[in-house]
Amino acid sequence: MAENFAHRLVVVGNGMAGARTVEEILARSRPDAFDITMIGAEPYGNYNRIMLSHVLSGESSLDDDDLMLNPMAWYRENGVTLYSGDSAESIDRFAKTVTCASGRAIGFDTLIIATGSNTFFPNMDGLREPDGRLARGVFGFRTIEDTNGMLQMATSRDNVRAVVIGGGLLGLEAAYGLTTQGVDVDVVHSPGHLMNQQLDERGGRVLRNKIEELGVGVHTGRRTTAVLRNENGGVAGVGFADGELMPADMIVVTAGIRPNVDLARGAGLVVERGIVVDDQMRCEDEGFIFAVGECAQHRSEVYGLVAPLWEQAVVLADVVTGANPDAEYHGSRLTTKLKVAGVDVAAMGVKGPEREDDEFVQFYEPRSGVYKSVVVRDNKLIGAMLLGDISKANFLTQAFDEKVPLPDERISMLFDMGTPSAETGAAELADDVQVCNCNGVTKGQIVACVRDGCTSVGEVCAKTRAGKGCGSCKGLVADIVEVAAGDTLTVDRAADWYVPAIPLTKPELIDAIRRQELRSVSAVFEALAPAGEDATAKMPLASLLRVIWGSDWEREPGALFVNDRVHANIQRDGTFSVVPQMKGGVTSPQQLRRIADVAERYEIPMIKATGGQRIDLLGVRKEDLPKVWKDLDMPSGYAYGKSFRTVKTCVGTDYCRFGLGDSTSLGIALETRYQGLESPAKLKLAVTGCPRNCAEALCKDFGVVAIGASAATGNDAGASAATGNDAGASAATGLNTGESRWEIYVGGAAGAHIRKGDLLATVGSSEEVIRLCGIFIQYYREQAKWLERTYAWVPRVGIEELRAILVDDRDGLVSGLQERIDEAVAGYVDPWLDRQEPKSPAQFTSSLPLLPLPKVPVR
Repeated sequence: MAENFAHRLVVVGNGMAGARTVEEILARSRPDAFDITMIGAEPYGNYNRIMLSHVLSGESSLDDDDLMLNPMAWYRENGVTLYSGDSAESIDRFAKTVTCASGRAIGFDTLIIATGSNTFFPNMDGLREPDGRLARGVFGFRTIEDTNGMLQMATSRDNVRAVVIGGGLLGLEAAYGLTTQGVDVDVVHSPGHLMNQQLDERGGRVLRNKIEELGVGVHTGRRTTAVLRNENGGVAGVGFADGELMPADMIVVTAGIRPNVDLARGAGLVVERGIVVDDQMRCEDEGFIFAVGECAQHRSEVYGLVAPLWEQAVVLADVVTGANPDAEYHGSRLTTKLKVAGVDVAAMGVKGPEREDDEFVQFYEPRSGVYKSVVVRDNKLIGAMLLGDISKANFLTQAFDEKVPLPDERISMLFDMGTPSAETGAAELADDVQVCNCNGVTKGQIVACVRDGCTSVGEVCAKTRAGKGCGSCKGLVADIVEVAAGDTLTVDRAADWYVPAIPLTKPELIDAIRRQELRSVSAVFEALAPAGEDATAKMPLASLLRVIWGSDWEREPGALFVNDRVHANIQRDGTFSVVPQMKGGVTSPQQLRRIADVAERYEIPMIKATGGQRIDLLGVRKEDLPKVWKDLDMPSGYAYGKSFRTVKTCVGTDYCRFGLGDSTSLGIALETRYQGLESPAKLKLAVTGCPRNCAEALCKDFGVVAIGASAATGNDAGASAATGNDAGASAATGLNTGESRWEIYVGGAAGAHIRKGDLLATVGSSEEVIRLCGIFIQYYREQAKWLERTYAWVPRVGIEELRAILVDDRDGLVSGLQERIDEAVAGYVDPWLDRQEPKSPAQFTSSLPLLPLPKVPVR
């Protein structure tokens, strides 16, 4: 009786495409059907390259479970032989063997090439050493080794400057990650606008504004021709085609990728841009050699996104296992939904009209960071682009796949005017719609996971990997799980933790910090983090410690963003913005003279009026900050941090003939009392002297509107119904009939998000406004998530609940809140006094090079 040998399957490449193909093969075959061997050049299991940007930004770590898709144990458990840290050097198609760099020869019956892509390094003087290695300080952004190298350099010393060459998706992610590590970053991009492969010019302009708001310099239309080197052989900067220079300590090259085809070309396979394959992913003229992923060229297309890779893997597994010998891959219709440096982006199809009769609808609002467009041809959606607001991405994806009809009013494809809303879209999505582009997870797979017993979002994400890439789909995944699970839905306890490393809610964490007298970030980690330090928790913990202890917290290196370290807002060119305090927007001739004198003395290039009624001095050098503050002799205006910032006012009763209340005096009193208070996110306030709302109080975090003494009724602005008291403020000390009544609105916004504030209460005195403001701010400081603005926090808690807690004092919390806000106010210290005693030697040291840069070689 003949012995039954398993089919020898060799996969060259242990990246996302190769490992996914093996997973699909194992799912379709019996355990002993294949003897599978994988060859991987990197010394790890398969990891999620998309997560490297999260690692660089500190949102994840190299030992995070979400990074490693297939740990070493997975290969053992599934009977897969993995040769990691070894690379395939040659293929003998006739002898059916693969020879590795180690000398190992591996025989195969079927071979799958999944060698992926390599970073493309343009030809530039100084880029490489004579032996071909990259110069010290030059990195790609493709591997764990690249990421680790950048992190080590970014954190090795203060004032590191980096230039990222390439303003596509990967380049912007690199810039964002390095910025969060305190590095001064400039992005240089040869085309005219960012992400030109996915976005049109207007979309690129909006994205550029958002990137520059992060403090990243953006330089488009510039070609880098040289890497400048210092006398030690390290990086000193870059040179451009026009002869200009830019200083840098680190250079990250993200100028694109190229399919890794050298192995296939050496084996005599047909190679063009990639390894040419047919509809079954079989190499041209070969019967038993296949290619999959970024190295494969199918119908003249080479794909660099993960979604097509997953589709190819399914077809290849069907063919190799015989599960469906006739399976074919017909190409992919690319839809991209992701986060780029914190900005939501969705794109599909063409970028703009290509024929005269193409319908083209655009919405362009650069101030709020929103851009949307659709292209329709013959009543079919052939292209769409969303930036900043992607709430219609689910509907547009279905329309792009021709699964839903297009509305006659094309504008309703961009806004909720009859098409499925963001709230109902999860239920209406078809089962085959891909929800997670990063890991190729459809709605149907998520629903099936719930039906198999997973009842929480965390369990579903862990099992399907949905949401484990860029993270832009997490909200939709949660919506689908909620719809599918219904009454059986369970809540992830970890979702309520204030920071990932510490299993405590924010109130529990505050209590533990107070009880144990923990005053530094490292002390909090040591006492309360079971798994040790987490880089993503440092900034929120530093903020929380300042809320709890005020100036008595213990400052440590690496816990603060650069803005908080130097008390100014970093700009795209590495200089800073200085905004002195002008309470209520009121200034004096003396202050204006000092501002003008300082601007001339320190050659400050721009002076600009802000939307918050302040004056902004832009382009201040880091080393000049202490001198600028001293000569201004004005307190900080807090235009750089997560804190109480400004109170905008109108002229009120002083000059306005419509004024009902003294808004200017009240605004100044509010700012005087609560100036600079640390908070989870920035706080902007306004006081307006009549319902004409000239100070825009209805769309602020805390807004106050004078309505006049005669406006009071038995149902006073609707607030009394919630409180049972006239005027809706049970804690009021009594009404002063000589003073206007004030409506208090909370949770408003007028930036990228637009929201009218909710009416918290109507009160009868300025003193009551000030008291309720403090109680509201303190409750927000103690309860809100890190970076959660009031426009998200207020509706999450609910205005009725906030009225009950803060106005009615239903839970008896008000006295404690009042005591703690009083302590915080009493501990106020102007941060600009750091000019007298800097916190560290490098706090105000120039980040610009002190030595002349070498010149670009003359060609």
